[in-house]
Amino acid sequence: MAGTFIGWRGDFQGFFLGLQANNSKAYFESHRRQYEEEVKRPMVALLADLEPEFGPARLSRPNRDIRFSADKSPYKTNIYADARGGGYVALDASGLVAAGGRYVIDAPELARFRDAVAADRSGRELAGIVDGLREKAYELGGQDLKRVPSPHPQDHPRRDLLRHKRLMYWRRWAIGPWIATPEALERVAQVWRDGAELNAWLTTHLDGC
Repeated sequence: MAGTFIGWRGDFQGFFLGLQANNSKAYFESHRRQYEEEVKRPMVALLADLEPEFGPARLSRPNRDIRFSADKSPYKTNIYADARGGGYVALDASGLVAAGGRYVIDAPELARFRDAVAADRSGRELAGIVDGLREKAYELGGQDLKRVPSPHPQDHPRRDLLRHKRLMYWRRWAIGPWIATPEALERVAQVWRDGAELNAWLTTHLDGC
């Protein structure tokens, strides 16, 4: 990976807005150089500079998987990546998002997650981590159930966490002058650092068996 991120300084917003208006192969191919230089290259540099602290990341492809989708638009209107040692980052025409946690938890992992939430020591630890993220004004998601799943009681002290089927936190920033500077990297890095305890908890209790 090429490093030394300096920000997104090209007209990436114009590229994405154009793609939203004309999501076609003709548009993308006629703007491929703009995508490579003004959208992808800065993201690759960002990930390379983050790699020493957070490990390698997987960068999205521009093409959408439309095989099982009602939306047949061929291209994504954002660019994103995820690093297992850090989190998720995405850029589109309106803003930059940095996030962490687990967006996908399979059935065996979910069973281990609920056991760990219900257990006194590990459950209290997770509740404290989540409260800490909220105090830092992060948004949290993944509470997909209306009721606490059995066999846990509906009045369990950590009933809100037990209703989660996934658990992630994030912060989104509207585009501003900072996006064209290394400050964008620092914002992403700080979000990932703030989620280190959550990632460690999830690794221990979901992947440790």
